[in-house]
Amino acid sequence: MKIAFIGLGNMGGGMAANLVKAGHAVQAFDLSEAALAAAREAGCATFSTAHEACAGADAVVSMLPNGAIVKQVYWDEVIGHAPEGAILLDCSTIDVATAREVISVTEAHGYQMVDAPVSGGIAAAAGGTLTFMVGGSDEAFARAQPILAAMGKAVIHAGKPGTGQAAKICNNMLLAIHMIGTCEAFAMAEKLGLDAQTFYDIASVSSGQCWSMTSYCPVPGVGPVTPADKGYEGGFAAGLMLKDLKLAMEAAEGAGATVALGAHAKAIYEAFAAENAATDFSGIIRTL
Repeated sequence: MKIAFIGLGNMGGGMAANLVKAGHAVQAFDLSEAALAAAREAGCATFSTAHEACAGADAVVSMLPNGAIVKQVYWDEVIGHAPEGAILLDCSTIDVATAREVISVTEAHGYQMVDAPVSGGIAAAAGGTLTFMVGGSDEAFARAQPILAAMGKAVIHAGKPGTGQAAKICNNMLLAIHMIGTCEAFAMAEKLGLDAQTFYDIASVSSGQCWSMTSYCPVPGVGPVTPADKGYEGGFAAGLMLKDLKLAMEAAEGAGATVALGAHAKAIYEAFAAENAATDFSGIIRTL
């Protein structure tokens, strides 16, 4: 299959490379020359504009920073340049309203489209082990599924357009809350004279167990290797977590949902990211 890939950043570069490994012909575009060079090294054909990359493509995959850029790319670079009938997959994390608007407009122009944000981070993008949360019609999902499966370990149909984004922001709001709670528990255990490894050994097999503890422990040297063991570098940046929390609060307000802990998590990450936006989100433990 001929696939256009727009957005070759930390996540997109690895995703595009995995499509090549799966046997697809990838036509890649990014504003960064370094990202384009890496894509060529991975076997992608690269182009100087997004609309050139879309020419003749059976599918278009995008991984972009925000909703405004997603709209600009689809309005100016995809619609009318990708062949009518191509399947479009936006893997960016954006607000639900924009995701639904973009899908509605592209469908009006003869395309099928899904919103398919991801969970898993940079290592999972490179390793092809992402989880995709997909919003769109049954037919669009059926067409998108094999493309997404080449880049991930799980591809789950969340429901109608926009529900992929809904799943992503709800999941990451929960993750932020869990991580703050995990950090508070480790910090309190230390102040009470309880060794971090001992607390981990107990809590990881008790009712307090959660992914933030057993798979992404914020304490260096405890549990599996995580960004905490690398000076809180790499992984999922606090600035990106804050972005997702802002999207969650916007969605909650629009839906009339009560998210007191989510709002508190946003305030905590807002303060942390002011000076530590590039630090892994588990580095919030440093504030405790």
